Amino acid sequence: MAGSLEKTRETTYDKWAVVVFASEGRWQVEELPPTVAEDLEDLVSATRGQVDGSFAMVDIADEFFVVVRWLHGEVQLLLSDLTASVAWDLAAQVMNRLELDIPVDEDLDVVLPAGDLGVFSDLGLDEMEMGAILSDVDAYADEMLSTLARRLGFSDAYERAMDALV
Repeated sequence: MAGSLEKTRETTYDKWAVVVFASEGRWQVEELPPTVAEDLEDLVSATRGQVDGSFAMVDIADEFFVVVRWLHGEVQLLLSDLTASVAWDLAAQVMNRLELDIPVDEDLDVVLPAGDLGVFSDLGLDEMEMGAILSDVDAYADEMLSTLARRLGFSDAYERAMDALV
């Protein structure tokens, strides 16, 4: 029975995705269906269907996160840890879309982000600050995303969405 409960918890809480956008000058954070967190093209569609500048944030098992942003007709991608692409399909999809090689065994001891560190530069979060957030090896993916929400000014809406997920 414990194994059954563990499996249910894992499949329910191992991934989540939200879409973030500004509406009437206020940040909105809405939950996306869990299946969207499994497919990069679904994430792109979810952001493309919102206002310009909207973005999706995905947490996979608190191991890594992905940001997909739709800005001025272009898709921007950020993967918090490129080594995740060895074990996780979504991370591999991001690496393929970025036209980057998936790491090999000897590269797995270095945790590095992939993609656009300046994904939120227009919102006041530059590449240096993003790099500092991503370089905290003691932080889980959900903690990094919470830091991003605070830094970008939508932590209240983000926390409400997180409370609804649990």
